Amino acid sequence: MTIHIIGAGVAGLAGALALLEAGRPVALHEASPQAGGRCRALPDGTDNGTHALIGANRAALAFLATIGAREGWVEPEPAGLPVLDLRDGRAFRVALSPLAWGNAALRPPGFSAGALLALAKLALPLPDRAIGPALAAHPEFLRGFVDPLVVAALNTPVEEASARRLGAVLRRLGGKGATRLFVARHGLGPDLVAPAVAALRTRGATLRTGARLRRLVTQGGRVAALDFGEDAIALGPEDAVLLATPPWESQRLLPHLETPSSYAPIVNLHYAHRTPGPVRFLGLLDALCQWVLVRPEGVSVTVSAGDAAAREEQESLAPRAWAELRRAALAFGLKGEWPEAPPPCRVVKERRATPRHLPGPALRPPPLPLPNLALAGDWTEPVLPATIEAAVLSGQAAARALLRR
Repeated sequence: MTIHIIGAGVAGLAGALALLEAGRPVALHEASPQAGGRCRALPDGTDNGTHALIGANRAALAFLATIGAREGWVEPEPAGLPVLDLRDGRAFRVALSPLAWGNAALRPPGFSAGALLALAKLALPLPDRAIGPALAAHPEFLRGFVDPLVVAALNTPVEEASARRLGAVLRRLGGKGATRLFVARHGLGPDLVAPAVAALRTRGATLRTGARLRRLVTQGGRVAALDFGEDAIALGPEDAVLLATPPWESQRLLPHLETPSSYAPIVNLHYAHRTPGPVRFLGLLDALCQWVLVRPEGVSVTVSAGDAAAREEQESLAPRAWAELRRAALAFGLKGEWPEAPPPCRVVKERRATPRHLPGPALRPPPLPLPNLALAGDWTEPVLPATIEAAVLSGQAAARALLRR
């Protein structure tokens, strides 16, 4: 019995590991030149984005531990997240855990007992609604804490983002260490994707890149072959398929599949600016930049839910973002030189980075009439928003479904 995994993003990699640990042979097929999906490294090896995990992402952290990559993830801001508010130039730190807000120096802007209660209500299993209106009575708390949290976790503007999806995130934050922030020391390429591929190969998996699946050949109510254009793979009676592709690719292969109807972009800017270290992670308010990740190898900026930024040209986007992040670097005394002139910059725009997480019923992919096929991908996770954690959980769930058949 061989499991063919279509798509070597995080969901596919996690599903492959679960199947291998259960003793099933695995063959991965990836359309792009390298594994990793949206978490892949850029061609020069740098990370595409300011991806972070928190302690509540237990599935993702356990996956890192299993592939021997956990030590590559560091906690850049244990004393609280540094935030620069460009509205008034105030620089301060914010604790991500409400349990630490007893210290006035670590409270978010607009904090009050009423604001905290309004946030706690979002964690209750109430009818879904937009987050912005639900927090409208606490505008400063919404602007200074909830909005950054929502665009980071849901990649959807707070005015239209789903309270149910955010509630699923909030309910996971109560455990010990759940709000600790971790980032990859060198990037997701070297600190997640490469060790995952190495671990899979050590366990006997094969990985073929540059292989885009053209068609699922069905016969007798099951997948009978995988058509890759120049070649095809016939499936034996015990073989199966784990489809871990983006929603539009999954729908191309399965035309009757229900997939998200709208998507939100993410814009990442990568500056060739070396610093003495250590790794730092900063937030900005009232700014183009939302998150700034400073590594010795370079500086990256993320603009989530950035519809306007996705339309802006690099010639204006890169200098504007550099001016903002430079102010933050100087405000918090980051090491190294921070000249006014921006260094060389690479802008990466992902126009369909994640689904827009809008209020309404969760999208639940229907049971497929193909007993030897299972779906994975962060977009298939019915509870959590589309994140690394959701991708890992979806891959593991798809693997369990195939193992039960």
